[in-house]
Amino acid sequence: MKIGYCRISTSDQNLDLQIQALKEAGCEKIFEEVASGAKDDRPKLKEAIEYARKGDVIVVWKLDRLSRSLKHLIESVNDFEKRGIGFRSITQHLDTTSPSGKLIFHVFGAISEFERSLIRERTAAGLKVARARGRLGGRPKVLDQERITIAQSLYDDGKTTVEKICKTLGISRATFYRNVKQKAA
Repeated sequence: MKIGYCRISTSDQNLDLQIQALKEAGCEKIFEEVASGAKDDRPKLKEAIEYARKGDVIVVWKLDRLSRSLKHLIESVNDFEKRGIGFRSITQHLDTTSPSGKLIFHVFGAISEFERSLIRERTAAGLKVARARGRLGGRPKVLDQERITIAQSLYDDGKTTVEKICKTLGISRATFYRNVKQKAA
């Protein structure tokens, strides 16, 4: 059985083109959804996947209707394959129920993995160079040691409120309490 899934991002858009293409592709059941592709929680997609049985094919109009990222797409199709469910994208002419379709899809996966490896290598090399130049990654400190000392002495004096200290130094209460040592009661 061919199971169609169509999605639009906002209710201002229209599903008609996708529904027509899915019907022409022979889909007997179509799940329609209005949700951003970036959202992980898409109830109608989940329902379509749960509805599918071994031997069924999930059909989408375009790849981006199922997923926004190649990584998520590959994970989804691999999950389908483990359950014996095929996948087909109408506009990209991708069909994992055929040997050539599986090959193309696995090439996509290999390229994606290669790209992730290159990104990891470049990131590691960039961090190594930055450390060699004396740069430490991460968020810059809001308070330097001199301002921590000022905050501590104002707090220890007991004449200035925490609110006033924070306002004077331009910091939040959380930053203040994270950096100033409290007196033991």
